[in-house]
Amino acid sequence: MIPFPNINEYNPYFDPYIQKFKGKDIFEALAKGVEEVTELVNSLTDAQLKSAYAVGKWTIKEVLQHIMDTERIFCNRALRFARNDKTDLPGFEQDDYVPYSGANDRDSAEMLREYCAIRQGTIALFQSFSDEMLARVGVASGNEMSVRALAYIVAGHEKHHVNVINERYV
Repeated sequence: MIPFPNINEYNPYFDPYIQKFKGKDIFEALAKGVEEVTELVNSLTDAQLKSAYAVGKWTIKEVLQHIMDTERIFCNRALRFARNDKTDLPGFEQDDYVPYSGANDRDSAEMLREYCAIRQGTIALFQSFSDEMLARVGVASGNEMSVRALAYIVAGHEKHHVNVINERYV
């Protein structure tokens, strides 16, 4: 089990994501996320997956691609911090990624396979970290964050987007 991070271990921006899993086993949350996302995507038609709830908003496929891209970036940060890499890591502009993702042209089953592979890698990565590694801190986007906070951020970020899809798209 990964200990719950202290508020000083991450940018307060991420607090709503992290608080979603206070008192919960983050590995169970990450595994449950796979079930929720898979069930959600499989319940929708391709037309629904390519729809947005308003002009200028991402489609569901673009949201799924965003979840995958962000998880990869956060796992890279976690690995580098766990290995005591002291390099200040840059941020990324999520809105710049989406137009180049090609998400709406992708097969949803293939996207789900990729998503599941990413999540399996995420779980394996965080399971490989010792308590000392989980407590290490690095700098990304000009803010300090611990490795363990990143595990909670990954799960919370996904949960946020699944909630938005359920509330506004479906």
